[in-house]
Parts: sequence; structure tokens; C-alpha cells
Amino acid sequence: MAGPAALLFSIDWEKVFVPTRALEVALRGTMVYLTIFTILRVVLKRETGNVGITDVLMIVLIADAAQNSMTGQYESYTDGMVLVSTIVFWNFTLDWVAFRFPRLRHLIHPPPLPLIKDGRFLSRNMRKEFITEDELVSHLREEGIESPSQVKSAFMESDGRISVVPKE
Repeated sequence: MAGPAALLFSIDWEKVFVPTRALEVALRGTMVYLTIFTILRVVLKRETGNVGITDVLMIVLIADAAQNSMTGQYESYTDGMVLVSTIVFWNFTLDWVAFRFPRLRHLIHPPPLPLIKDGRFLSRNMRKEFITEDELVSHLREEGIESPSQVKSAFMESDGRISVVPKE
């Protein structure tokens, strides 16, 4: 027999549908979830709107590390949680360094970048962040501002948000 039918019959359907480690995977998933939930509640107490680049990096790395703990790619759950804890440690340490040593803060959390000053676009800064005038004007409308001429200043914050200070 050749063709698609042969391929269909050559699949080990028992391996596809019959779980061999379902309880272990469920237990690992539960432990990983509860551990990461606890770590994030203790270490990352900020609101979602205030999450910075280091926090996003931490979450992405944790997702990868945790995936290996849940599926058993590590020998033990503990191996994965050591990696997760290491990632959280470095995230916390970088935030602590930025808070404790103001001279180093700009390396970890860049200062706000001015985009509008006294109603005028700062094109050079907008080019640095690949923000078009149309995108910035759209953001102004979301803030209830009809025209850049109504803006005293606008900044790209270190977490990617755009803050606007309207003229009086």
C-alpha cells in the first residue's frame, strides 16, 4: 500500500492518544504554576501597565524554563525551578541596582525620550523609536488631544508607553 493511506496506517495511534505520563505532567504543571505564581507575587508586585523590558524578558525566559520543567525535559522539577529562580533573581537584582545606584539607572531603565516639545514634533527622536507622526497623532487623539499644538510635551517612557503633558 502506498500513498496517504499507508502513512495513516503507519502512525502509532496508541502513542498519540494513550497517555503514558499524564499524572506526572499534571503534577509538574501544577507545581510549576504554583511556584511561579508565588515567586511573581513576592518579587514582581507591579501592575501590568508598569512592566518594563526586564520584566518582559523575565516572563519570556520563565515561560521557556517552566515548559521544560512541566514536560520533563529536565530530570527533576527542582532543576527547572532553580533556573526560574535564577532568572527572577537577576530581574530583581537589576531592579535593585537601578533603584540603589542612580548613576547606573539609565543603563537598566532608559530615561524618557522627548517626542513633542511645545507643540512641535522632535523628528530625530521619533526616528530613533520608529514612530511616525501619524502614530503619535493617533495616540494624542486617544488622550483626547486634537492637535500637537495643544501639547506642551510628550515622551516615550522606558516601558514603551507614551506620556503626554497638555498645554494649560
